[in-house]
Amino acid sequence: MVKRPDARRRSEKSRRAIYDAALSLVGDVGYPRTTVEGIAARAGVGKQTIYRWWPSKADVLLEAFLDLGERVAEEAGQQPYRIPDTGDLAADLKAVLRATVDELLDPRFEAPSRALAAEGLVNEQLGREFVAKLLEPQLQLYVERLRSAQETGQVRAEVDPRIALELFVSPLAQRWLQHTGEISHTYTDTLVDYALHGLAPR
Repeated sequence: MVKRPDARRRSEKSRRAIYDAALSLVGDVGYPRTTVEGIAARAGVGKQTIYRWWPSKADVLLEAFLDLGERVAEEAGQQPYRIPDTGDLAADLKAVLRATVDELLDPRFEAPSRALAAEGLVNEQLGREFVAKLLEPQLQLYVERLRSAQETGQVRAEVDPRIALELFVSPLAQRWLQHTGEISHTYTDTLVDYALHGLAPR
């Protein structure tokens, strides 16, 4: 009896090839020159396969980028990812922001990150999905860590954690997006020191 091919395995293999092709292509030629046809050719699939699963190249790239983040976290043994809570808020925030700098400077992440951020400004639906699926879950981890710090008296009780996190997250994002300055571990360590000076009990 001839064994039938496993359609689910074949679909997963194609999906993985499309993810890898989308990420590598946008890194090689940039977002504007990345096309569904180009992704299909690099992945070795028909473009109809891509359109069956995603409505646009932006959607392919967003899903591929989310998958990349999950894979990297899993490889590092950080699944599901949480901001560490060692009792030392400054050390915990510095550690996670240093890791963020490393990720932002990683060629695997940088090109698709910039592509999605730029496209999200003109593609409202993609922008909302980018925020909802990627950014907001990460920001909520900071909210949880800051609330924990409030419970131990390291941050004033009246501080709004969702606003407070922007004291160190937003400057980093601006520097990275607009190239207004170098991003480094020293820079993010300083952001944490400045922010916590304003958040600490008085």
